[in-house]
Amino acid sequence: MSSTTHSPPDPRFAKNMREAELPETAIAAFTLHLERFLAGQSGLLDRSLIDSVDALDEWDNLESTSTHDGRILDRAVVIKLNGGLGTGMGLEHSKSLIEVRPGQSFLDLIVRQTLALRKNRGRNVPLLLMNSFRTAKEAENTLSAYSELTEGGFPLGFMQHKIPKILIDDLIPAIWQSNPEFEWCPPGHGDLYAALATSGLLDRLLAKGIEYAFASNSDNLGAVLDPRILEFMDQRGVDFIMEVADRTPADRKGGHLCRLADGRLALRESAQCPPDEIDEFQNIELYRFFNTNNIWFSLPALKELLDRHDGVLPLDTIVNRKNVDPRDPESPAVVQLETAMGAAISLFDNATAVRVPRRRFSPVKNTDDLLAVRSDAFELTSDGRVVLDGSRTAPPTIRLDPRYFKHLDDFDRRFPAGPPSLVNCRSLSVTGDVTFGEGVVVEGDVTIRGSDEPSRIPNGTILRTEHRA
Repeated sequence: MSSTTHSPPDPRFAKNMREAELPETAIAAFTLHLERFLAGQSGLLDRSLIDSVDALDEWDNLESTSTHDGRILDRAVVIKLNGGLGTGMGLEHSKSLIEVRPGQSFLDLIVRQTLALRKNRGRNVPLLLMNSFRTAKEAENTLSAYSELTEGGFPLGFMQHKIPKILIDDLIPAIWQSNPEFEWCPPGHGDLYAALATSGLLDRLLAKGIEYAFASNSDNLGAVLDPRILEFMDQRGVDFIMEVADRTPADRKGGHLCRLADGRLALRESAQCPPDEIDEFQNIELYRFFNTNNIWFSLPALKELLDRHDGVLPLDTIVNRKNVDPRDPESPAVVQLETAMGAAISLFDNATAVRVPRRRFSPVKNTDDLLAVRSDAFELTSDGRVVLDGSRTAPPTIRLDPRYFKHLDDFDRRFPAGPPSLVNCRSLSVTGDVTFGEGVVVEGDVTIRGSDEPSRIPNGTILRTEHRA
């Protein structure tokens, strides 16, 4: 934290947000993070402020001691974070519309999960999507085909707030006349708590006797509501649970669980790590657990916490440096001030973490992940979950040449017959312009070396070591 004096925020930030009809609590939250940024508060958590976490409650050891009549599900709601775009894969629409299995997108499978939960448990658990201003219409169009989802009286979605991007050079609101939408960005999924309140849904849920929320990313199809965790919360009087899993080499760059000096658990994202501690940050034996972003929280406790802080939770500020047009690296540099949903673990009075198996975590951040999830390394269950094959403890590590595979349309063209078999693959690295034929099998650790000239892996090829395409 810096004590250096600084100019107050440019008044145009608040003015623009009011003109966009954003609620005052959203403006107050943005102003809090903007003032921190202008004051030189880095938001960094260095090694002197944290300690590692060694032991946690285990999901496999949670015992279901209820009568199994499903009544606890009457007190629960499922929330899916649906604000992300597929810009990292060259798309301009919601990532949740990407096809995961033939004819089925993330959203289609989320619906399938929800309806299966209701049928199998005999309880009408509500589903809410937290949409961004750029995904709401697409989500509404997709879900309009599922009329049975709306039973229960709640809307299917609510809107995440939006905040102005900040020009790095001038510290004023970004202006991008060719597409004014790019002047705004979502404030990170930490906005969930405020958006629930300002939408009126927090009070409506509480009025209906709903006390617990399970929130997860829409691109994580392994995350479904688990009554055992609800019972654990209820029996222990826990207000907040973060599901964490063991970090693998593939997870070393992501955020991890840590403990603050006062004993509270905290989430440290990569943007909060000092540059000279990156190697230590990525030490998966020291910092063993990563946040799956499967979060459980008590709605009454959230209500009390929001009231205590006048509607603005003091979550850690995450400073992300981007370009105003995310597809144009030559466009002006901007700062996006974001918060993480999991950071609330250090704010709730009775918060904990539970170590879960990898099958509850199957996210898709890029086409490397998408190849794995589409392949037989993962299986699609009858209730719509996409989980690791039972023979595996971790997904294959995949590195595809971004020159040819980063964008979804390029990726799809190079797998015209679908993904290769990866169920027995530990790692796959592909360089060059390589197209895969039908029935290709990859086993063990495989490196495929192509060139800038198009090449093809023939149908039925079995790859076990290095291969020159």
